[in-house]
Amino acid sequence: MNRTGRALTLGCLLLLQPLLAHAQAGGNSLLIPALGRCTLDPQAQDQAEALAACQKAADEGDAEAQYELGEFYYEGKGAPQDFNQALSYFEKASLQGHAQAQFKLGTMFFHGEGVPANNVQAYIVLKMAAVNGAEEALDTADEVAEHMQRDELEVATQVLGQIFRKYLMELQSADGRSPFSPLP
Repeated sequence: MNRTGRALTLGCLLLLQPLLAHAQAGGNSLLIPALGRCTLDPQAQDQAEALAACQKAADEGDAEAQYELGEFYYEGKGAPQDFNQALSYFEKASLQGHAQAQFKLGTMFFHGEGVPANNVQAYIVLKMAAVNGAEEALDTADEVAEHMQRDELEVATQVLGQIFRKYLMELQSADGRSPFSPLP
């Protein structure tokens, strides 16, 4: 990404800072911080117990546990590599706004790991990851864009625009204020 483009992108992310603060207060469904922790150490003697505890947390909707299980199956350390399981857990965490899960999901779509390669979907998910705080996703999204046709990039940009419009409308209707109003 060129210097101007990166500055513009980072500037946009800074403008989203009040929205992120609102997200941390639990005020929307797009930018939700991942709380909780589930550590799966493949060297641990109680791996089965740790896996069961992580699975329970993931089933209860813990985005961090879902991400950790995705990593566990993606890396294949301590268990056979399973891209389908990894994809499933990354998707669950991504839908909750987990930036690293979105980043991994975007790279899986880009490289065709567990799914057919899809640059449009990869680009969209990587941009969402960047908005949610995965800085490395910006560079990967740029790499994906280099492999996209002009019409594919236009479709991806339109979808991102729709996502953000819906998000801003959700914020506005949540508390009756404009998403760009000064914070209380």
